[in-house]
Amino acid sequence: MRRSIKSRLVINFMLIIVITVVILQVVLSNAIRSYYYKNVEDILTSQIEYSTEFHSKYFSNYTLDDIIMGDIDLFWKQTTAQVQLLSLEGELLMDSLGVVYDDPIATSDVLKAMNLEKGVWVGNVHYDDNPVMAVSMPLRNNEEPIGILRYITSLEAINSTVNRLIILLISVGLAVVVVSGVVSIFLADSIVKPLLEVTKVAEKMADGQLNVRGSIRLKDEIGKLSNTLNYMAEELQKKEQIKNDFISSISHELRTPLTSIKGWAMTLQGDENIDYELLEDGLKIIENESDRLSRMVEDLLDFSKFISGRITLEKAEFSVRDMLIMLGKQYMPRARDNDIDLIVNMSDEVNIFLGDENRIKQLLINLLDNAIKFTPPGGKIWMEAYIKDKNLILSVKDTGIGIPEEDLPYVKDKFYKGKGSKSHSGIGLSICEEIATLSNGSLVIESEVNKGTIVKAILPMKEDQI
Repeated sequence: MRRSIKSRLVINFMLIIVITVVILQVVLSNAIRSYYYKNVEDILTSQIEYSTEFHSKYFSNYTLDDIIMGDIDLFWKQTTAQVQLLSLEGELLMDSLGVVYDDPIATSDVLKAMNLEKGVWVGNVHYDDNPVMAVSMPLRNNEEPIGILRYITSLEAINSTVNRLIILLISVGLAVVVVSGVVSIFLADSIVKPLLEVTKVAEKMADGQLNVRGSIRLKDEIGKLSNTLNYMAEELQKKEQIKNDFISSISHELRTPLTSIKGWAMTLQGDENIDYELLEDGLKIIENESDRLSRMVEDLLDFSKFISGRITLEKAEFSVRDMLIMLGKQYMPRARDNDIDLIVNMSDEVNIFLGDENRIKQLLINLLDNAIKFTPPGGKIWMEAYIKDKNLILSVKDTGIGIPEEDLPYVKDKFYKGKGSKSHSGIGLSICEEIATLSNGSLVIESEVNKGTIVKAILPMKEDQI
């Protein structure tokens, strides 16, 4: 069973908090214990140093036997701790509590004192149930060591105090864990609730409810995700509307020539005494409308191949100059019929180019078709070719109605038709864009309403063609 994001977040938060609290508990407990033990050590050290210095000043001529036999109390008069006198071999000579050891004492503090250093030891002894701390220092007569003085104190009271503090720390730690757990649940909710809302919105969008919008206004990754989903829905709505407009438009465009063809076919079929001139006009209209249908179907088939990636360019060297001259001759009569002046210009360096001649010709034909459609009588169209920055520039410029600024970013989109467009499918510029892209180039469109449009196909050239 999958765990929810909320449970994973809470568990992770709690894991971090518990680990942190445990580490702090261990560190603080050790610090408290060390602090209290250090205080005991300092007190015992101060007392034993005072006693050894006092002995060196006033009893330096006394031997250990003299001290023991004389029952001199200078060593235990200064402390409440247990006092022991040991020989340099660790044998217990005297104990203020009357404790007896059968063997020499060999704890770390005694061993250090044998080496004329202060020694400290914490451990357990046979005559007490609680741990003890012992501090040992050498006794000297005229700088010569004669024995070992050892102070011992029980750690029962200290451990009791330390344990109470540790219990208090544990209680505080548990309280912190509980409070942090509650806070982590609220924190997890603050993250999960927006995610759940985004998920619900995404599910509705996936179900086709593109009018749904996320209402999250957070300025973080979740807010960005919500805004992205909203933007995606808006774009999908636009694409859907464009697609519907395209289907409606193409249906109308297909119906118009079909209606014309069917009408003339019925007319010619039903009139037995038809006039030859009327027959010729009817067949001409049927032929023209059939050509129009063929062009639309070919555009759709080409476009389908482009967007499915089934188009591959057949590159070969060809003369750009010859291609533009032929296109000029092909479109000159049509331009003249529309009272449009078609001008073909080429720079001297334009000649051979490596590319797919048929596709590049298709690109220019689409651009020329659009220029003629959108240029009013008396206008001009320039078809030009020149070399710039190691690129072949093929440009079609007109003095037509232009493209509104709000439509300009979308005119190369699939199925897009601007307001008042005369395009029958809305895919002509999309095909041009695909051809330029497949040729490793780009299509650039500049336009101004009521002044005209210029479309440039920028195609890279090989080094030996420049």
